[in-house]
Amino acid sequence: MTPEIYNIIKKGERKNIEFKENLTRNFHLNEERKQRLISQMKYRMERGDGAAIYFIGVGDKGDILGLPHDKFEESLLVLKDIANEIGAEVLKVEKHPAANGHVAKILIGKMDSVQGIKKDHVLIGVAGHVDHGKSTLLGTLTTGSLDDGSGKTRIFLDVQKHEIERGLSADLSFAVYGFLDGKAVQIKNPLDKKEKSKLVEKCDRVISFVDTVGHEPWLRTTIRGIVGQKLNYGLVTIAADHGPTHITKEHLGIIMAMDLPVIVVITKIDLVDGEKINKIQEKIFELLKLVGRIPFTIRSKEDARFVAKNINKHIVPIIKVSSVTGEGLNLLDELFLDLKSPSRYNVDKKPFMMYIDKIYSVIGVGTVVSGTIRQGKVEKGEKLLLGPTSSGKFMEVGAKSIEMHHYRIGCAEAGDVVGISIKGANMEDVQRGMILCDLNYETQPVREFEADVAILVHPTTIRKGYESVTHIETISETTVFEPLDKEYMSAGDTGKIRIRFKYRPYCIKEGQKLIFREGRSKGIGSVTKILQ
Repeated sequence: MTPEIYNIIKKGERKNIEFKENLTRNFHLNEERKQRLISQMKYRMERGDGAAIYFIGVGDKGDILGLPHDKFEESLLVLKDIANEIGAEVLKVEKHPAANGHVAKILIGKMDSVQGIKKDHVLIGVAGHVDHGKSTLLGTLTTGSLDDGSGKTRIFLDVQKHEIERGLSADLSFAVYGFLDGKAVQIKNPLDKKEKSKLVEKCDRVISFVDTVGHEPWLRTTIRGIVGQKLNYGLVTIAADHGPTHITKEHLGIIMAMDLPVIVVITKIDLVDGEKINKIQEKIFELLKLVGRIPFTIRSKEDARFVAKNINKHIVPIIKVSSVTGEGLNLLDELFLDLKSPSRYNVDKKPFMMYIDKIYSVIGVGTVVSGTIRQGKVEKGEKLLLGPTSSGKFMEVGAKSIEMHHYRIGCAEAGDVVGISIKGANMEDVQRGMILCDLNYETQPVREFEADVAILVHPTTIRKGYESVTHIETISETTVFEPLDKEYMSAGDTGKIRIRFKYRPYCIKEGQKLIFREGRSKGIGSVTKILQ
């Protein structure tokens, strides 16, 4: 028996733990006794956020007794029978030798809530110029309620008081809808946490949207939303009464710099006539062809299914919609239903790692960090590392609980957008851009690195000592540049530069993409070498 199991039993930490010496079919499955065991198991699962742990071969006071093989098997069958009565199942059995046979730790729960979200999950970043119907589209799509023409459904995505008052999003927000047996499932109020939780629980396909910011002064936040999440697709809204703008081009450029497949939605088609829509569409075609993309207009469900199964970084589906009349929304539903999604069943074997995007302090819960899992798998109760701090060190923390769109789960995998409640660190210890990772993850705090970059826009020249804000994953930090191939670089140039984080180290790896922007200057690139 491992010291961990022995200590759990001897300490008697029984929040969701039940000790049983043995269970027999003749006695424990008679109706009266069975009902008592069912009530007991429900109570333990409620106390354990959907999971219960049974130790068999252990006395009621934690005495380690052990069971011979035949009695062990009978006890296990009784537990399976009781679990089946409440829609749960035995998920994991750990046997350990004891004096008279074995003791066993048995995990019981519902498949999704304990093992994770075993369903299709697609993550889409949504961008677009301010007032181009981005948040309104998401509000309409996820609720099934048509807009009134004044942004009624937009309020579901604006969560700050000043956002609601001004009608402008100022931070990232998240929306979700799903599909069950091929039909779209919406919720009445996306701000209701319980509704979101129930939707995630019952759907077999979940679509998560990261709603970015359309107003130019918050372009840095939009970059964070596109660069900092493990997105599968990017979606750009373009209003039919305005057409593509310089911000549209910025957003398209950021999405393409991340090598993401792009979806274009022409919104507000109820405000203009067919001729105007055709002119706007032609402008979009020209813009996409300039950057080597192939536009494909979706006019039917058959088109949507075809593109969904064949979409790549070169083909750009275009859909015309109105959040007021509902025109085109069924085509979006069809596209999202069939969009290729990453496999949910072949989790990579790499150690868990997540870049932290947001930090909260929740009453009764403590410090919660959220982000998109980059690799691996994390389970509730695991010991993890958090860092690096400004001195480059990491602290050990524990994962108290995990939620996805307010749905409590026992584990999460690469691609899931989650909030993880941690113990062992206060809110002031955590900063955006830090990582939360497995104890076996190779942590290497980095202060300097080399990168291959392309200067897209710059009014003068970039020389040694030039400072800019660089975005890598959820990192958004002032950096100092030093061109290596030449004395200076100008707009249109490509080359190798040395970059140093000005204030603190971060965890980055070779191959990661970056965007830097300051004032009118902008460039993209990728990390090529980590400097010790």
